[in-house]
Amino acid sequence: MHILISIDDTDNIDSRGTGEIAELIAAGIAARGWGNCGAVTRHQLLLHPDIPYTSHNSAMCFPAEIVEEMLATVTGYCCLMLATESAAGSDPGLCILLPERLARPDLLITYGYKAKTTVISKDEAYGTAAALGVHLSEHGGTGQGVIGALAGAGLRLSGNDGRFKGKFRIPSDNGTATVREICATGIDGVQTIEGAVLADDETVCVGEWVKPVLTGGRAVLLVVPATGPGAAWKACDRKIFKDY
Repeated sequence: MHILISIDDTDNIDSRGTGEIAELIAAGIAARGWGNCGAVTRHQLLLHPDIPYTSHNSAMCFPAEIVEEMLATVTGYCCLMLATESAAGSDPGLCILLPERLARPDLLITYGYKAKTTVISKDEAYGTAAALGVHLSEHGGTGQGVIGALAGAGLRLSGNDGRFKGKFRIPSDNGTATVREICATGIDGVQTIEGAVLADDETVCVGEWVKPVLTGGRAVLLVVPATGPGAAWKACDRKIFKDY
């Protein structure tokens, strides 16, 4: 069974981040033999004075393949983890959905993108979740995190939003690697911002680490033309990938 697990608003300025808690949950699911989890993506939501957030207002989401009979167990575990691991003063929310059972995935995706530009109420979040049959729950504080948790699930479902958590270090020759070598690390492809896909033998300046983004349902490294001698391309810097 394929599921998406999304969380938001679990931290405060001094605590571990929401992304770290998402990784803890994923590791716990795998360690207990309940399933296998994919990489965590970070989804940027609206920054607005009416929206309380710690630093960036971003939701975290990851996919998991679990045994169908374990869905209730996994859900209970996620709830427990948010209740025990979330920081004091946070307002954690949890969303769990089964993509193949969504009658109207477009509605959830639309909600996700709306949360990037518009202030959304808890009532709207719960109403959307109820209409779609999606698990949505709050685990402390005001529970405002349900708004972002649902949005994170919708944005991950879209396959075209978010960047992968962590720094991907690519084995390289003086900071340069071929597309083939980059993809051997688990990144699915390398392309320009405009969408042109690079060939396996093209070279990219990757530096110390890179940050793939979610596009076309894949982990993709975005590149721009390099200047000077050496590789023809270089990995996009934060100014570009932070918009994903």
